[in-house]
Amino acid sequence: MKLYYHPLSTYAQKTMIAFNEKEISYEPMLVDLATPEGRAAYTAVYPLCKVPMLKPSEDWMVPESTIIIEYLEDKFPETPPLIPREGGDAARQVRFVDRMSDLYLNNPVRELVLQKVGFAPANEEVAAAARDTIRISYDYLDKRLAEQDWLCGEFSMADCSAIPPLFYAQTVAPFTDRPNIRRYWEQARRRPSYARVMQEFVPIWEGLLAGPAAAE
Repeated sequence: MKLYYHPLSTYAQKTMIAFNEKEISYEPMLVDLATPEGRAAYTAVYPLCKVPMLKPSEDWMVPESTIIIEYLEDKFPETPPLIPREGGDAARQVRFVDRMSDLYLNNPVRELVLQKVGFAPANEEVAAAARDTIRISYDYLDKRLAEQDWLCGEFSMADCSAIPPLFYAQTVAPFTDRPNIRRYWEQARRRPSYARVMQEFVPIWEGLLAGPAAAE
């Protein structure tokens, strides 16, 4: 299986955490979206030019992080589950928190990050709306974590989704006043499946923040 990804992408990180949790091997295919040549090459593979995208075979693709994890759940039932196998309310809760984390935590954090590093134009109105959405998400997540270590009890797809944006949120929307989220983040960064992902992307992120001075 080939996984097309970029290390800085939170959605790619979400998928990679899932692969690591399940100990499923894959061939990493690094996508270069920063150059016209790299973007054109990937567009020829996947016209929407989004990561991650999984190719189980040359004539079959599975796009979108949540759908990739659902695919892994279905095709590798012997691996540790990230969606409760009994289905019902427990599975729906995982899927709900996954979507909430993608839409109302990941996406607004991404907007603030893009503005901070100059990949999106500064727009205080958009930034204020993003911060407000993040605040509401923090309220919800902090409450969920008050009496459990992970968002839906056991580690699940919901955590695969929520953990990556929290790394960037430390810079653009700190959660220092949310004790349960702080505790959650500290245990998340120590979890082997995410620690492996961090080893690749953290140096790239730190270099991006340092800017041209890092190369001097």
